[in-house]
Amino acid sequence: MTDEEEGLRHRLAERLARSGHLRTTPWREAVETVPRHEFLRGGFFEAAQGSMPTAWRPVMPDDPRWLSRCYDDDSLVTQIAGTIGPRDIRGEIMRSPTSSSTMPGLVVRMLEDLQVDDEQHVLEIGTGTGYSTSLLCHRLGDELVTSIEVDETVAIQARNSLGHVGYTPSLVVGDGLAGHKEGGPYDRLIATCGVLTLPTEWITQVRPGGLILATVCGWMYSSELARLTVNDDGTATGTFLGGQISFMLARRQQPPLLGLLPDLDDGDERRTPVGPGLDDWNTRFVAQLAAPHAQKIGLTRDDGRTEQILIDVDAGAWAALYQDTPGGQWMVRQGGPERLWDAVENDVQRWQADGAPPLERFTITVGPSGQHITWPKA
Repeated sequence: MTDEEEGLRHRLAERLARSGHLRTTPWREAVETVPRHEFLRGGFFEAAQGSMPTAWRPVMPDDPRWLSRCYDDDSLVTQIAGTIGPRDIRGEIMRSPTSSSTMPGLVVRMLEDLQVDDEQHVLEIGTGTGYSTSLLCHRLGDELVTSIEVDETVAIQARNSLGHVGYTPSLVVGDGLAGHKEGGPYDRLIATCGVLTLPTEWITQVRPGGLILATVCGWMYSSELARLTVNDDGTATGTFLGGQISFMLARRQQPPLLGLLPDLDDGDERRTPVGPGLDDWNTRFVAQLAAPHAQKIGLTRDDGRTEQILIDVDAGAWAALYQDTPGGQWMVRQGGPERLWDAVENDVQRWQADGAPPLERFTITVGPSGQHITWPKA
């Protein structure tokens, strides 16, 4: 390692400590030791400034900015559209990211929140580049770390990078939502992808008293980091930790394609008191609980008016929110076999009547009967 690389690692650790993400000595030693840039030798993508929709351009190791960018506290996109890596592109590409190296501040914040102790066996869902896996290996030892990655190409690259820097954890190619029963039971499980619902397989593969750390998401793109304790009865209970944490959703839980939109002018129309609330993170999270299969998009109509659209593809239900005049009353128009907005409006108003408690006061319970999220009553 060069003096420059060592200096970058130490400066990153100091920055993360000042931000409050890096709180204990063992994890600081891991950040100061593990070379993040070795997990980005294949390059990464960065957003082209001012592009709309976002265009991505590759940054390769021969770029003079590459090394220092590897140690910025940023998430760095490493794969586009499920198959395209930085080496595959010259110029720009306008497709959706599908894999990344998560920002170090979030990585270490989650590792700290995992509350891992010596001799504990950890299952990581989502190997990605392998950087977070290597931090776990440094802290616990290779033999106590199992990591699973759904994408074989990504997994191979991670295995090579980990081996190059001297770590040999148990690496599995497979569906992380199914966990890895053969390696269990585990003391801790950490997921670096978002999930709509926590799989019961995760609960059964973690010892009673063990912890699960995962980000619970929705198709309206509000999410939160949850820490749950596994109980003796096959359930897990916990709370949200705050911070408006978001991850790419697990691929099997991605929303369906919208396809051809229904006739958004053919519906029942009325006033609504909570229309602007969907711009608020917490309100949107509550809305997701009421309509878990609804997606949210913005649509500009022919008259220049912007509408917020909720659409449940499978149910065929939809709702369109707009203001009748600039700065005026919020209206909703909805159609389909279910009244999508009625359900959202009812839950949001109940939450507001209970004092609109923040997500950190919500409780999440997962078990054989499914996933249940509640908030305290006023």
